[in-house]
Amino acid sequence: MQGSAGPLVDHYDALLVDLDGVVHLGDQPIRGAADALEAARSRDLKVAFVTNNASRTPADVAGSLAGYGLTATAGDVVTSSVVAARLLAQRLPAGAAVLVVGGDGLRDPLAAAGLTPVAKAEGAAAVVQGWAPEVGWAQLAEAAVALRAGCPWVATNLDRTLPSPRGPLPGNGSMVAALVSASGREPESVGKPKPAMFTGAAATIGAERPLVVGDRLDTDIAGARAAGYPSLAVLTGVSSPRDLLAAGPDERPDYLGRDLGALHTRHAVPSLDPDGARCGGAKVSGAGEVGGEYGDDGLDGLRAACALAWAGQLSPELHDTVIKALNLD
Repeated sequence: MQGSAGPLVDHYDALLVDLDGVVHLGDQPIRGAADALEAARSRDLKVAFVTNNASRTPADVAGSLAGYGLTATAGDVVTSSVVAARLLAQRLPAGAAVLVVGGDGLRDPLAAAGLTPVAKAEGAAAVVQGWAPEVGWAQLAEAAVALRAGCPWVATNLDRTLPSPRGPLPGNGSMVAALVSASGREPESVGKPKPAMFTGAAATIGAERPLVVGDRLDTDIAGARAAGYPSLAVLTGVSSPRDLLAAGPDERPDYLGRDLGALHTRHAVPSLDPDGARCGGAKVSGAGEVGGEYGDDGLDGLRAACALAWAGQLSPELHDTVIKALNLD
């Protein structure tokens, strides 16, 4: 984990920001998120929104962001459904029929890419699957028929859950699992953590030094690492302090914050010493003992614990002990 001598926004020229769990939870805005992003824009940072949620078109997403106090255009939004449609358009003849397991957020990009979205397996040249609230047995059944006939299968993403104010709810990966079970096949996934979601967004807005911001270690942070971009993990969505301590090398963020307000603060650098790890005024020992001052956001203890755990010097059996001692459970 890195540190910063000043606010993170001073070190980057663009932000590639996840939506669910970062800007909003379900249809509820996350407090302070819009203000933090607008403040970043006021310092000339470009902002692109990069989401695995395939239920809405970029224009719809941009319109909804206005309700959260954010200004955005369709060109500021990269969705996994658009990436999936572009991929299929490269592989299939113009006008080819594509069976959609999803909603208009998936159908519209397919049509815009010159393909024909259909609801029946007969005549389909491929299957594409993305999360939408209307996905149910009827769509899954048609897809199962098409998959048994040998159709190629593209999933917009494999997120098992979606964050919500009520806790994690089934995501596209859970729906995909039903078809994996029924068909014995596995889809090709195009969304995060595939790096194209981030590299494409950076190219679109002309970013040279982007920072990825997300709540999920297995998609946002892993995708940032795959793209070679630094990342900030926030604790407003799916991944928890326990997940951070247990994170493998490909899912470890460069920075950690409670929410998007972390963009405008300095970040202390964790370091190892013979007795454990330190970050700012916080200290965590290899025996799971914690102490000191945890910084303005209360996370310096967790940053120190992550440094220790990622170095293999904090036993997984002690993770819960540390989290409780840091009052982060």
